[in-house]
Amino acid sequence: MSASTPAPAGAAPSHRAIENLIARYAELVDDGDFTALGNLLGDATFTGSGEPVRGGEAITKMFQHTVIVYADGTPRTQHVVTNVAVEVDEHNGRALARSYVTVLQSLPDLPLQPIAGGRYHDRFERRAGRWRFVERRVVINLVGDVSRHLRRR
Repeated sequence: MSASTPAPAGAAPSHRAIENLIARYAELVDDGDFTALGNLLGDATFTGSGEPVRGGEAITKMFQHTVIVYADGTPRTQHVVTNVAVEVDEHNGRALARSYVTVLQSLPDLPLQPIAGGRYHDRFERRAGRWRFVERRVVINLVGDVSRHLRRR
């Protein structure tokens, strides 16, 4: 990626807009709102532990079939995203981001604990003046007890 250049006048700075997309993903997963998550990733390919999934509807279904949701409508998790590094190519409307993720979970019979840790590798494109995910790769390299978070396939 080339060095960052200023965003067009009146536009939110690109770095901030991309950080907001990364944060929104975490919020939607933790809220159990997989339909909105599919909309957020509608232009993207998502790669996690399985085969890559492309498009909003397919991503929504993948999360619905993979993540355990409890009576409160959430997976009872908190995705903590840190070490966010964003590289923006304003001229070409493209960006890359890398970040760390730590997933915490707590249930009435499960004390608060980290259940996973890893990295996000993201690609973004600016379309019609707005930044959008075009790829999210999740690499989990630290795994705790995910039996109460993910369904076995």
